[in-house]
Amino acid sequence: MSDTGEHFVIQLPGQVCAADAAPAERAAFMRKTYGHLAGAIVVFALLEVGLQQIPDIEDLVVFMTEGYNWLAVLGAFMAVSWVADRWAHSKVSVAWQYVGLAVYVVAESVIFVPLIYVAVRYGGEDVIPTAAIATGTIFIGLSAIVFVSRKDFSFMRAGLWIASGAALALIVCGILFGFEMGILFSIGMIVLASAWVLYHTSNVLHHYRTDQHVAAALALFSAIALLFWYVLRILLEVFGNRR
Repeated sequence: MSDTGEHFVIQLPGQVCAADAAPAERAAFMRKTYGHLAGAIVVFALLEVGLQQIPDIEDLVVFMTEGYNWLAVLGAFMAVSWVADRWAHSKVSVAWQYVGLAVYVVAESVIFVPLIYVAVRYGGEDVIPTAAIATGTIFIGLSAIVFVSRKDFSFMRAGLWIASGAALALIVCGILFGFEMGILFSIGMIVLASAWVLYHTSNVLHHYRTDQHVAAALALFSAIALLFWYVLRILLEVFGNRR
């Protein structure tokens, strides 16, 4: 799993940053951003439910995760995510922005298939709702920090990229050399995902233009997905040890 990162927001003539927009325009941008984020989460959940009903889903999960296949899956996910993110930041076509968001949500739902499969069958009926509630609580709390403090966390960009690169390198090494990433790694990734939430939320507040609600929603969704992935992994270990 990886966050989509961040992008240089280019302000063209006639376009205004949300932070500098009139209050009504800024409020409309926020409503659109978080409305699209909510829609993306709902679509992701529905897609995941549908994907789990695929006949012979166990064979698909084994195929995706056995040997070096998971490395190929991660590589494909990152490539598709990059393309989707470019589309979501399209300055030419609003339609392409929506295509980018849709493609990214589909890519996330596909890569979550093995983890959700394990959670449904071996984690117990409470593990996914618990992970969802925990993820939502963390996201709301971090968002509140940004909106109450009005702090600009864009200074974190370089550190987040370095940390994400290091985490990806560890994941690749784990796949290549066959060692498991333990619970401490998952805790570290939750911290990293939380930092991405702070970063993206502050960019929504301070740096996105008022016409970039689709791209802003994608950025927030990517951070939430990363956070949910590792919260769920930790809960699976805890719930699994109790079964």
